[in-house]
Amino acid sequence: MSWTPRAVAAMLGISPTTLRTWDQRYGLGPSDRTAGGHRRYRDDEVDRLRRMIALTAQGVAPAAAALQSRQHTPTPPRPARPELTAAAARSARRGFLTAADRLDEPRVRRLAAELIAGHGVVAAWQEVLAPFLIELGDRVRKRGAGIEVEHLASAGLLHALRGVPYPDRDGVLTALLSCAPDEQHTVALEALGAALSEVDCRWRSLGARVPSTALRDALERLRPAVVVIWAHHVDLAAAVPIAELSRGADAVFLAAGPGWDGLPLPASVRRPTTLADAVRMVVDPLD
Repeated sequence: MSWTPRAVAAMLGISPTTLRTWDQRYGLGPSDRTAGGHRRYRDDEVDRLRRMIALTAQGVAPAAAALQSRQHTPTPPRPARPELTAAAARSARRGFLTAADRLDEPRVRRLAAELIAGHGVVAAWQEVLAPFLIELGDRVRKRGAGIEVEHLASAGLLHALRGVPYPDRDGVLTALLSCAPDEQHTVALEALGAALSEVDCRWRSLGARVPSTALRDALERLRPAVVVIWAHHVDLAAAVPIAELSRGADAVFLAAGPGWDGLPLPASVRRPTTLADAVRMVVDPLD
Protein backbone atom coordinates (compact mmCIF):
# COMPACT_ATOMS: atom_id res chain seq x y z
CA MET A 1 0.00 0.00 0.00
CA SER A 2 1.16 3.56 -0.61
CA TRP A 3 0.29 6.79 1.20
CA THR A 4 0.21 10.48 0.35
CA PRO A 5 2.34 12.86 2.45
CA ARG A 6 -0.83 14.29 4.03
CA ALA A 7 -1.99 10.83 5.02
CA VAL A 8 1.40 9.95 6.52
CA ALA A 9 1.49 13.19 8.53
CA ALA A 10 -2.00 12.48 9.88
CA MET A 11 -1.17 8.87 10.78
CA LEU A 12 2.05 9.76 12.58
CA GLY A 13 0.76 12.86 14.32
CA ILE A 14 3.39 15.20 12.86
CA SER A 15 3.04 18.26 10.67
CA PRO A 16 3.52 18.15 6.87
CA THR A 17 6.29 20.74 7.36
CA THR A 18 8.23 18.31 9.58
CA LEU A 19 7.76 15.60 6.96
CA ARG A 20 9.18 17.85 4.23
CA THR A 21 12.09 18.88 6.46
CA TRP A 22 13.04 15.28 7.18
CA ASP A 23 12.88 14.54 3.47
CA GLN A 24 15.09 17.48 2.51
CA ARG A 25 17.63 17.22 5.35
CA TYR A 26 17.86 13.50 6.04
CA GLY A 27 16.58 11.73 2.95
CA LEU A 28 13.55 10.21 4.69
CA GLY A 29 11.17 11.04 1.89
CA PRO A 30 9.16 8.80 -0.42
CA SER A 31 10.79 7.04 -3.33
CA ASP A 32 7.65 6.36 -5.37
CA ARG A 33 5.76 8.68 -7.68
CA THR A 34 2.37 8.34 -9.35
CA ALA A 35 1.96 8.75 -13.10
CA GLY A 36 1.08 12.38 -12.40
CA GLY A 37 4.26 12.92 -10.40
CA HIS A 38 2.68 12.89 -6.92
CA ARG A 39 4.80 11.50 -4.10
CA ARG A 40 3.73 8.30 -2.33
CA TYR A 41 5.22 6.65 0.77
CA ARG A 42 5.52 2.88 0.94
CA ASP A 43 4.73 1.01 4.16
CA ASP A 44 8.44 0.44 4.89
CA GLU A 45 9.10 4.17 4.50
CA VAL A 46 6.30 4.95 6.96
CA ASP A 47 7.86 2.48 9.40
CA ARG A 48 11.19 4.27 8.97
CA LEU A 49 9.51 7.54 9.92
CA ARG A 50 7.98 5.88 12.99
CA ARG A 51 11.47 4.87 14.10
CA MET A 52 12.65 8.43 13.54
CA ILE A 53 9.87 9.75 15.79
CA ALA A 54 10.58 7.17 18.49
CA LEU A 55 14.31 7.92 18.52
CA THR A 56 13.93 11.69 18.64
CA ALA A 57 11.43 11.28 21.48
CA GLN A 58 14.18 9.44 23.38
CA GLY A 59 16.49 12.43 22.97
CA VAL A 60 18.53 11.21 20.01
CA ALA A 61 19.67 14.07 17.76
CA PRO A 62 17.66 14.22 14.51
CA ALA A 63 20.64 13.52 12.23
CA ALA A 64 21.68 10.48 14.27
CA ALA A 65 18.06 9.30 14.53
CA ALA A 66 17.70 9.54 10.76
CA LEU A 67 20.87 7.49 10.24
CA GLN A 68 19.69 4.79 12.65
CA SER A 69 16.25 4.76 11.04
CA ARG A 70 17.74 4.17 7.58
CA GLN A 71 20.10 1.44 8.83
CA HIS A 72 17.40 -0.46 10.70
CA THR A 73 16.56 -3.85 9.23
CA PRO A 74 13.04 -3.48 7.87
CA THR A 75 10.23 -5.62 9.20
CA PRO A 76 8.98 -8.07 6.58
CA PRO A 77 5.82 -6.74 4.96
CA ARG A 78 2.53 -8.08 6.26
CA PRO A 79 1.20 -10.80 3.94
CA ALA A 80 -1.63 -9.61 1.74
CA ARG A 81 -5.01 -10.78 2.97
CA PRO A 82 -6.85 -13.17 0.67
CA GLU A 83 -9.71 -11.77 -1.37
CA LEU A 84 -13.17 -12.30 0.06
CA THR A 85 -14.98 -13.84 -2.89
CA ALA A 86 -18.72 -13.44 -3.48
CA ALA A 87 -19.27 -17.15 -2.79
CA ALA A 88 -17.28 -16.99 0.46
CA ALA A 89 -19.19 -13.88 1.53
CA ARG A 90 -22.55 -15.59 0.92
CA SER A 91 -21.43 -18.61 2.91
CA ALA A 92 -20.23 -16.40 5.75
CA ARG A 93 -23.54 -14.53 5.87
CA ARG A 94 -25.41 -17.85 6.14
CA GLY A 95 -23.18 -18.81 9.05
CA PHE A 96 -23.91 -15.53 10.83
CA LEU A 97 -27.65 -15.88 10.29
CA THR A 98 -27.65 -19.42 11.67
CA ALA A 99 -25.72 -18.38 14.77
CA ALA A 100 -27.93 -15.34 15.34
CA ASP A 101 -31.17 -17.34 14.96
CA ARG A 102 -29.87 -19.72 17.63
CA LEU A 103 -29.10 -16.72 19.87
CA ASP A 104 -25.52 -17.95 19.94
CA GLU A 105 -23.79 -14.63 20.61
CA PRO A 106 -20.37 -16.21 21.37
CA ARG A 107 -20.41 -17.84 17.93
CA VAL A 108 -21.38 -14.56 16.23
CA ARG A 109 -18.46 -12.96 18.04
CA ARG A 110 -16.01 -15.70 17.02
CA LEU A 111 -17.14 -15.71 13.40
CA ALA A 112 -16.75 -11.93 13.21
CA ALA A 113 -13.30 -11.96 14.82
CA GLU A 114 -12.11 -14.66 12.42
CA LEU A 115 -13.52 -12.84 9.41
CA ILE A 116 -11.88 -9.55 10.40
CA ALA A 117 -8.55 -11.25 11.09
CA GLY A 118 -8.66 -13.04 7.75
CA HIS A 119 -9.87 -10.29 5.45
CA GLY A 120 -9.67 -6.97 7.30
CA VAL A 121 -12.39 -4.74 8.70
CA VAL A 122 -13.40 -3.04 5.45
CA ALA A 123 -13.94 -6.22 3.43
CA ALA A 124 -15.59 -8.00 6.36
CA TRP A 125 -17.99 -5.11 6.94
CA GLN A 126 -18.91 -4.31 3.36
CA GLU A 127 -19.27 -7.87 2.08
CA VAL A 128 -20.65 -9.74 5.11
CA LEU A 129 -21.38 -7.88 8.33
CA ALA A 130 -23.38 -4.91 7.01
CA PRO A 131 -25.51 -7.08 4.66
CA PHE A 132 -26.09 -9.50 7.57
CA LEU A 133 -27.37 -6.70 9.83
CA ILE A 134 -29.52 -5.27 7.03
CA GLU A 135 -31.13 -8.67 6.48
CA LEU A 136 -31.86 -9.03 10.19
CA GLY A 137 -33.44 -5.56 10.27
CA ASP A 138 -35.59 -6.33 7.23
CA ARG A 139 -36.82 -9.52 8.87
CA VAL A 140 -37.82 -7.67 12.03
CA ARG A 141 -39.76 -5.09 10.02
CA LYS A 142 -41.56 -7.72 7.94
CA ARG A 143 -42.38 -10.14 10.77
CA GLY A 144 -42.80 -7.70 13.64
CA ALA A 145 -40.64 -10.00 15.74
CA GLY A 146 -36.99 -10.97 16.20
CA ILE A 147 -35.58 -7.83 17.77
CA GLU A 148 -33.77 -10.03 20.31
CA VAL A 149 -31.91 -11.70 17.43
CA GLU A 150 -30.89 -8.34 15.98
CA HIS A 151 -29.72 -7.01 19.34
CA LEU A 152 -27.74 -10.14 20.16
CA ALA A 153 -26.05 -10.10 16.75
CA SER A 154 -25.13 -6.43 17.12
CA ALA A 155 -23.58 -7.13 20.52
CA GLY A 156 -21.44 -9.91 19.07
CA LEU A 157 -20.22 -7.73 16.20
CA LEU A 158 -19.42 -4.85 18.55
CA HIS A 159 -17.32 -7.16 20.69
CA ALA A 160 -15.34 -8.37 17.67
CA LEU A 161 -14.81 -4.87 16.23
CA ARG A 162 -13.55 -3.61 19.57
CA GLY A 163 -10.98 -6.39 19.53
CA VAL A 164 -9.00 -4.65 16.77
CA PRO A 165 -5.99 -3.12 18.59
CA TYR A 166 -5.99 0.66 18.93
CA PRO A 167 -2.79 2.47 17.80
CA ASP A 168 -0.36 2.27 20.70
CA ARG A 169 1.27 5.70 20.46
CA ASP A 170 0.76 9.33 21.23
CA GLY A 171 0.10 11.97 18.60
CA VAL A 172 -2.45 14.21 17.00
CA LEU A 173 -6.04 12.97 17.06
CA THR A 174 -7.01 12.22 13.48
CA ALA A 175 -10.75 11.61 13.76
CA LEU A 176 -13.64 12.23 16.14
CA LEU A 177 -16.63 9.95 15.54
CA SER A 178 -20.14 10.85 16.68
CA CYS A 179 -23.73 9.77 16.22
CA ALA A 180 -26.53 12.24 15.49
CA PRO A 181 -28.38 13.52 18.61
CA ASP A 182 -31.03 10.74 18.66
CA GLU A 183 -29.10 8.07 16.77
CA GLN A 184 -28.81 4.83 18.77
CA HIS A 185 -27.23 2.57 16.13
CA THR A 186 -23.46 2.58 16.67
CA VAL A 187 -22.19 -0.58 14.97
CA ALA A 188 -21.29 1.17 11.70
CA LEU A 189 -19.39 3.84 13.61
CA GLU A 190 -17.54 1.13 15.54
CA ALA A 191 -16.64 -0.50 12.22
CA LEU A 192 -15.12 2.78 11.05
CA GLY A 193 -13.12 3.06 14.25
CA ALA A 194 -11.81 -0.49 13.89
CA ALA A 195 -10.89 0.15 10.24
CA LEU A 196 -9.01 3.30 11.27
CA SER A 197 -7.12 1.34 13.92
CA GLU A 198 -6.03 -1.10 11.22
CA VAL A 199 -4.35 1.74 9.31
CA ASP A 200 -2.81 3.19 12.51
CA CYS A 201 -5.06 6.27 12.74
CA ARG A 202 -5.85 7.64 16.19
CA TRP A 203 -9.56 8.24 16.75
CA ARG A 204 -12.15 8.66 19.47
CA SER A 205 -15.87 8.01 19.46
CA LEU A 206 -18.53 9.89 21.40
CA GLY A 207 -20.97 7.02 20.81
CA ALA A 208 -24.75 7.14 20.50
CA ARG A 209 -27.15 10.06 20.92
CA VAL A 210 -24.66 12.93 21.03
CA PRO A 211 -26.27 16.37 21.52
CA SER A 212 -24.90 19.01 19.19
CA THR A 213 -23.69 21.06 22.15
CA ALA A 214 -21.69 18.09 23.42
CA LEU A 215 -20.15 17.54 19.99
CA ARG A 216 -19.24 21.22 19.77
CA ASP A 217 -17.58 21.09 23.19
CA ALA A 218 -15.61 17.98 22.23
CA LEU A 219 -14.43 19.66 19.02
CA GLU A 220 -13.08 22.62 20.95
CA ARG A 221 -11.23 20.39 23.40
CA LEU A 222 -9.87 17.71 21.07
CA ARG A 223 -9.26 19.65 17.82
CA PRO A 224 -9.46 16.59 15.52
CA ALA A 225 -8.49 16.78 11.87
CA VAL A 226 -11.73 15.07 10.77
CA VAL A 227 -15.22 14.81 12.29
CA VAL A 228 -17.57 11.98 11.24
CA ILE A 229 -21.28 12.25 12.09
CA TRP A 230 -23.34 9.09 11.59
CA ALA A 231 -27.10 8.94 10.97
CA HIS A 232 -29.04 5.99 9.57
CA HIS A 233 -32.36 7.82 9.03
CA VAL A 234 -33.18 11.19 7.48
CA ASP A 235 -35.06 12.43 10.57
CA LEU A 236 -31.97 11.83 12.67
CA ALA A 237 -29.62 13.50 10.21
CA ALA A 238 -31.92 16.50 9.86
CA ALA A 239 -31.54 17.20 13.59
CA VAL A 240 -27.80 17.84 13.19
CA PRO A 241 -26.88 21.53 12.63
CA ILE A 242 -24.04 20.43 10.39
CA ALA A 243 -23.80 23.74 8.55
CA GLU A 244 -23.37 25.59 11.84
CA LEU A 245 -20.92 23.04 13.25
CA SER A 246 -18.72 23.01 10.15
CA ARG A 247 -18.78 26.75 9.48
CA GLY A 248 -15.30 28.14 10.07
CA ALA A 249 -14.09 24.88 11.64
CA ASP A 250 -10.54 23.67 11.12
CA ALA A 251 -11.73 20.06 10.87
CA VAL A 252 -13.08 18.37 7.75
CA PHE A 253 -16.64 17.10 8.30
CA LEU A 254 -17.96 13.81 6.92
CA ALA A 255 -21.70 13.08 6.84
CA ALA A 256 -21.84 9.27 7.03
CA GLY A 257 -24.80 6.93 6.81
CA PRO A 258 -27.94 6.66 4.65
CA GLY A 259 -29.75 9.27 6.74
CA TRP A 260 -27.96 12.03 4.86
CA ASP A 261 -29.24 10.90 1.45
CA GLY A 262 -31.10 13.74 -0.23
CA LEU A 263 -30.37 16.33 2.47
CA PRO A 264 -28.68 19.57 1.42
CA LEU A 265 -25.16 19.78 2.78
CA PRO A 266 -22.57 22.58 2.79
CA ALA A 267 -20.05 22.29 -0.02
CA SER A 268 -17.28 21.73 2.53
CA VAL A 269 -18.95 18.63 4.01
CA ARG A 270 -17.87 15.37 2.39
CA ARG A 271 -20.18 12.42 1.88
CA PRO A 272 -18.68 8.91 2.06
CA THR A 273 -20.92 6.19 0.65
CA THR A 274 -18.96 3.13 1.83
CA LEU A 275 -16.70 2.25 4.73
CA ALA A 276 -13.74 2.26 2.34
CA ASP A 277 -14.68 5.81 1.28
CA ALA A 278 -14.86 6.94 4.90
CA VAL A 279 -11.46 5.47 5.78
CA ARG A 280 -9.87 7.12 2.74
CA MET A 281 -11.44 10.51 3.54
CA VAL A 282 -10.31 10.33 7.17
CA VAL A 283 -6.76 9.25 6.38
CA ASP A 284 -6.32 11.87 3.66
CA PRO A 285 -9.16 14.41 4.00
CA LEU A 286 -7.74 16.81 1.42
CA ASP A 287 -7.00 14.22 -1.26
